[in-house]
Amino acid sequence: MKKEALDWIEAVTKDPIDRKQTFEKLLKDGQVLCKLINALAPGSVKRVATKGSNFQLMENIAAYQKAVKKYGVPQEEIFQTADLFEARNIKQVVLHIHALGRIAQDKGFAGPVLGPKMADANVREFTEEQLRADQGHVGLQAGYAGGASQAGINIGKPRSILD
Repeated sequence: MKKEALDWIEAVTKDPIDRKQTFEKLLKDGQVLCKLINALAPGSVKRVATKGSNFQLMENIAAYQKAVKKYGVPQEEIFQTADLFEARNIKQVVLHIHALGRIAQDKGFAGPVLGPKMADANVREFTEEQLRADQGHVGLQAGYAGGASQAGINIGKPRSILD
């Protein structure tokens, strides 16, 4: 999944990625992620720090997270800054990138795709007659067993009293 995510990022940003580095190190400073969201939604992240202290580089990640939330990625699918910067939960970062790819497809992004397409609504309209057609029917899940009872069933050994 990491490779798929990196391939997608590279295709969307049209910027080659140095594959000699690990996934965590490539994304740690947030610059690649900011390029990614700016490719999907231009102008999402205004200022990207290219060097500086850890705090300044973590601001890149925070700006990216704010932009993807605005883009439409649900809060529960956005990773925490420490998940990436301190490599605490890289799996969540990978899942987030796949979620972003899914949302991008749903928003009509015409570029490369990542992951399955989100389902479309399947709205169904029923007439009043169709809704009432099943009112007199008792389904088997309602507990009806056709008059069956447990009469005469003896489970186990019969009770006997011996002298």
